[in-house]
Order: sequence, then C-alpha cells, then structure tokens
Amino acid sequence: MTSKAPTVHTPVPEGFKPPKTTLHTRVLPGFKPSLIFTVTYLSLIVLIPLAALIARPWEHGWSGFVTTVTDTRVVDALRLSFGMAALAAVLNLFVGLLIAWVLTRYRFPGTKILDALVDLPFALPTAVAGVALSSLYAPAGWIGGLLTPLGIKVAYTPWGVFVALVFVGLPFVVRSVQPVLAEFDAEIEEAALTLGASPYQTAVRVILPALAPALVTGFSLAFARAVGEYGSVIFIAGNLPYVSEISPLLIVIKLQEYDYAGAASVALAMLLLSFIVLIVINVFQVWLSRRHLIQTGGRA
Repeated sequence: MTSKAPTVHTPVPEGFKPPKTTLHTRVLPGFKPSLIFTVTYLSLIVLIPLAALIARPWEHGWSGFVTTVTDTRVVDALRLSFGMAALAAVLNLFVGLLIAWVLTRYRFPGTKILDALVDLPFALPTAVAGVALSSLYAPAGWIGGLLTPLGIKVAYTPWGVFVALVFVGLPFVVRSVQPVLAEFDAEIEEAALTLGASPYQTAVRVILPALAPALVTGFSLAFARAVGEYGSVIFIAGNLPYVSEISPLLIVIKLQEYDYAGAASVALAMLLLSFIVLIVINVFQVWLSRRHLIQTGGRA
C-alpha cells in the first residue's frame, strides 16, 4: 500500500498579481490595414456616390424635391417599378422553390443542363434578354401570337414589365434556397412521416420553417434586382408615360433633358423606398431565424 505525498501549499506573497495572458482571437493578421482598406474601398465605391446622390437633389431646395417626386408621372413610374418588382419576386418565390426542390431531390437525364440554364439570366446581357422577350411576347411572336386571340396582351403593357422582372429575378431565389435544401437532412422528413405526419404537414411544419430564412433572402435579392432593372424592361414595356414607364427609364429621360436635380430626386426616392423595404425584409428574416432556432432547440 503506497502512501500519498503530502500536499505542499506555497504561500502567495501579499500584493502579487498573476501576469495577464493575451488571447489571440484573430485568425488573419493585419487587422488594422485590412480595416483601413475595407473602409476606404467601401467609401469610394458606395458611401461617396450615395452621398453625392443625396446632396444633388437639393439644388432647387426642399420644395423642388417634393414637386419632382410627387409629380403624377414620377409616382406612376415608382408604383409600377416597385409593384411589379414585388409581384415578380412573389412568383419567383414559389417557382424558384419548386425548381430548387427538383434540382436537389431528383436525378434525371439533363439535370446538370437544367441547373446551368437557371444561371442564364445572370450571364445573358439584359438588352439581349429584352429583345428576346419582346420578340416572343409581341402580338406577332410565338407566345404573343397565341395570347392575342384570347384578348391577352403582354408586350408593350405593364405585364411586359412583369415578365421581364420574373426572368431576371428567378436565379436569385433558386440559388438562395438550393444550398439550404441540399443540406437539409432527409431523415427529418422520414421521422415526421413515421410519427404520423402527412406529406402536407411535413412540408408546412418541418421543411418550410427551415427554408424560410433562405426564401426571404431570395425574395429580397430578386426584389432588389427587379426594382433597378432597366435593359430587359425597356424593350418589352413600350415605355408609355403613366402606363408602362419604369422609374429607371424616367431617370434616364431626365438626364437626357439635363435635369440632373430631377433625376437625382427620382433616384433618391427609389433609394429611400428600397432601403425601407429591405429593412422590413431583414427584420422579418431575423425573426424567422430566431423562431426556427427556438423551435429546434438551438439546432440550425
């Protein structure tokens, strides 16, 4: 039987302070140069141009800004741009989820080709997309020729704007949802079905809550792209004032008329409206993320 060695307590001198240990939490060195570069780059590319945009409309004073943005033509253009952008983003929300589901959960001949076609609106020049869409949906086009006898006119109407914005916004929803859906564990769906949940209940109560933040992200990206879209819209919209004239086109028209303050006023109105909408969307996305974490017990 071995005896334990006696424990020796070393007295601590009065006033002794242990040395402070520095915990290095930075993964990359050079924090200060990186921060300076980031702030400088963002200032040159984002902050300074936005500051110039905010300062330009006040050449004619507050009354001039209010008169410009409350003009009936400007209001109609803003309503068309934001309204059709929201409708196109909502449609892309459902269609994009369906396409992402098919590309993620099923394997069939041509899957990779279909997956590559989703990115086509990214690579295709907007002017080319506008010419192609106007050719298809014109009264003499392949699709327009079928719709005209039914009394449906798409090209050179506000619905032409809607079609163009759906085209350019679809990839944003698909690419936002697809990675999340690919990482979603299929065993969770099987467990829900095993516990007696119907396919509808599994989709609504299990799958959709996990995909909700990604869906909101895709919606916000598609909406932001659609609001400022110009090239693909002007060819199919017809650009009729008070009918199918979008706000980016109105800005170009004012620039051509050398009304720089008026163009900046319309641009500032678009910026403020977009900022408000994106703040609301981001707050809603944070709420969805926290709600999902609470429901899953902290598991992402």
